[in-house]
Amino acid sequence: MNFIDLFSGAGGLSEGFIREGFNAIAHVEMDKASCNTLLTRTAYHYLVKIGHKEIYIDYLKNKIGRDELYGLLPDEFKKSVINEPIGAQNNDKIFERIDALKKSKQIDLIVGGPPCQAYSLIGRAADKNGMKDDDRNYLYIQYAEFLKKYKPKAFVFENVLGLLSAKDNNGERYLDKMLKLFREIGYETEYQLLHANDFGVLQKRKRVILIGKKGTEKGFYPKFKKKDISKINVEEIFKGLPKLQAGKGNFFETKYTNDFSEYLKEIKVQNGLDFTTQHIARPHNTQDKEIYRIAINKWNKKGERLNYNDLPDRLKSHKNRSSFTDRFKIVAEELPACHTVVAHIAKDGHYYIHPDIKQNRSITPREAARLQSFPDDYFFEGQSLKPSRTAAFKQIGNAVPPLMAEEIAKEIKKLL
Repeated sequence: MNFIDLFSGAGGLSEGFIREGFNAIAHVEMDKASCNTLLTRTAYHYLVKIGHKEIYIDYLKNKIGRDELYGLLPDEFKKSVINEPIGAQNNDKIFERIDALKKSKQIDLIVGGPPCQAYSLIGRAADKNGMKDDDRNYLYIQYAEFLKKYKPKAFVFENVLGLLSAKDNNGERYLDKMLKLFREIGYETEYQLLHANDFGVLQKRKRVILIGKKGTEKGFYPKFKKKDISKINVEEIFKGLPKLQAGKGNFFETKYTNDFSEYLKEIKVQNGLDFTTQHIARPHNTQDKEIYRIAINKWNKKGERLNYNDLPDRLKSHKNRSSFTDRFKIVAEELPACHTVVAHIAKDGHYYIHPDIKQNRSITPREAARLQSFPDDYFFEGQSLKPSRTAAFKQIGNAVPPLMAEEIAKEIKKLL
């Protein structure tokens, strides 16, 4: 079954579908760093398929460069990652490239979710017009152009909780406009608010998942079975990773400790290697480290979150004292799920502080990736040949958890 992934990001949604045997014809993504990540993951899947995973492992160990890795890919795989912004000015060019890749193959499925900032509750609260003038509100229309062009049997459209309430200048919900448009072009569409934690992801992540099916049939939305992880806590995501001080770590090979996790093996995060990558911590200044210590002690000793206003005046550098007062937050290892990992983690790590006061730092890209259920051999690239911690964090925060995507893919397979 062949699919196209639109607004692909780092490929979390795609990863889940590939695990279930779907064949990715093309990924379309405007961010260069994300496209590099997609191409690196494409190289992984190709090398595994032809029985040469060891070459990919050499890449993770920095024994070969990225150009050498990509040089092993057949042209069709290199061309399958399309670094273009989706929109009226580029769609024909993107169609032409996809047509050349798919040849006579039928596109069975389209997946993807347009950028969510315009619908997000936080984005709307921060914008004086509530994001109503943001062009990204209408990217679903561009998504529909791909449905019209390729006529897949079904589609999966992912977005944030705010989609349920976001309205245009006339007071009409964008969601209702979407459903109407999709129906007009031949798709009945159903949706639910899904919780990533119900799929085994150790994170309180809520996402609106629309599933469209060609025709007029209704009542087809899958009944997902909730995974029982009641005995699993967030501490699992730290297992096997060596302890780090702020500013320390490595973009490439980092050997595991002996503290292994059955949970991480079961969900395919630890998947056969004895090392991981991108376990590299941000440097922090003295003031932030002091605040981190206060926040960690407050949680570990009293089970209380730090309120910014409770800090000593000498440590308060933000003028805003009425909102985001929980801007310094621990990733509490004894809870069943962490708070949502978002792209803001790329700007600072204050909302994702490691619970170990001896390490006294924010979490690494690898720890964030594990919270999102990405496998430990998933490598997040930067724009250039040099890896970027910031680019990795942004991609991880924007991604769909592969574990959640895999369960959705299982049900879509049945639907098709």
